[in-house]
Amino acid sequence: MKKNDKQRRKERAGIVYSTDPEFQYNYSDKDEEATLPPSQQTLYIAIDRKNRKGKTATLISNFIGSSEDRSQLARQLKSKCSTGGSVKEDQILIQGDFRDKIIQILSDAGYKIKRKGG
Repeated sequence: MKKNDKQRRKERAGIVYSTDPEFQYNYSDKDEEATLPPSQQTLYIAIDRKNRKGKTATLISNFIGSSEDRSQLARQLKSKCSTGGSVKEDQILIQGDFRDKIIQILSDAGYKIKRKGG
């Protein structure tokens, strides 16, 4: 999916205007990391209540791979837990305390799991 110039403005590093009619800004397209197989990844599972008005959320972090694969994993976990969630700041957030169920699902898929917190 290509971005147009209006969407790419945020990616320009401080250049607002140029008087050179031949000027072309070179965008630095970030290459996403290739997704490692589940057996080579160690995911961290934590429970979080901070800044959530007392509501519990399960956080999955340390996923190494493309944002598309991360979103697909989040979609799968949300479906199996029958709850909502999102992908933010390279973390998968699942609403509610589903730590044990998520650990079981990810272990069956071949991921190495480590618990963070209590």
